Amino acid sequence: MSLAALGWVPLAVARAVLAALRGRLGALCWSLAPLSFSLPLPSWRRVPAPGPAAPRRQREWDDAAPTPTSVNYHFTRQCNYKCGFCFHTARTSFVLPLEEAKRGLAMLKEAGMEKINFSGGEPFLQDRGEFVGKLVQFCKQELKLPSVSIVSNGSLIRERWFKKYGEYLDILAISCDSFDEDVNVLIGRGQGKKNHVENLHKLREWCREYAVAFKINSVINRFNVEEDMNEQIKALNPVRWKVFQCLLIKGENTGEDALRDAEKFVISDEDFEKFLDRHKDVSCLVPESNQKMRDSYLILDEYMRFLNCRNGRKEPSKSILDVGVEAAIKFSGFDEQMFLKRGGKYVWSKVDMKLDW
Repeated sequence: MSLAALGWVPLAVARAVLAALRGRLGALCWSLAPLSFSLPLPSWRRVPAPGPAAPRRQREWDDAAPTPTSVNYHFTRQCNYKCGFCFHTARTSFVLPLEEAKRGLAMLKEAGMEKINFSGGEPFLQDRGEFVGKLVQFCKQELKLPSVSIVSNGSLIRERWFKKYGEYLDILAISCDSFDEDVNVLIGRGQGKKNHVENLHKLREWCREYAVAFKINSVINRFNVEEDMNEQIKALNPVRWKVFQCLLIKGENTGEDALRDAEKFVISDEDFEKFLDRHKDVSCLVPESNQKMRDSYLILDEYMRFLNCRNGRKEPSKSILDVGVEAAIKFSGFDEQMFLKRGGKYVWSKVDMKLDW
């Protein structure tokens, strides 16, 4: 081998190192604010330099990424109920593999997550509740999150689930929109001969027996807005009664491409306020109007993409599994101040609640 040939060896090595550094720089650009030059971002349009007329979503690159303190992970869109106002409908049947879901949850914990809420669809449909049970156990036992909760319609939960996973769950929220079974059926919370209200009371007792904080979620709509629920709520004594105003989301429950038509369920702000006033003496009442809801929740879909609802429809970010939490969350539309203003952070760990189970 000639000396000239040997002379090329260090040069080749230097070129290889330079190429590797360029690759790392390309990956790093996901987590950096925009530079003075333009880098092509795969499958996204280039973001122009922000100016006074630039859309708010484009200017968000300049903002510090919010902390994902509380995250709602809708890991499935499938459901056994057909609630007419549902705004997270069964547009896909996709569910991440368990280990991939765990990987994403660990990334969120690293980014500052303190509370995870598993929702759907109906979370107990997947593997008869085993999937959500394993995620609950992982989040509490491995990630040691202060709060782990589930929102469910309750129809598929069995006592054996509490025996196996109850110790890892802080809060179980059951959706109940009416204490009149005919109204529940009219809304779409009916399942043959099963009585939704009777099942609610059974779940309340299991939560007490297995030391899980019990919560009720109600969507106030045209069919239940005149109902007086004071007596029933006080008897069930949940830690929180979350009362939502019926919300329209394009592509989900309104519009030509929607799977639901929730227009007939919508109530006015005035009607919602009248319902709240009728129940003002319920100490656990937590009201949420459309204005409070829209931008104050961090929602992850089945692909672990943050969903931005600022334009009245759910616009997904890239998956956190592909680009990381910090890059994805900048496109979430999340209003951290509104989250705090609506009381999104509260005593959410059951060890701190000091409840009389």
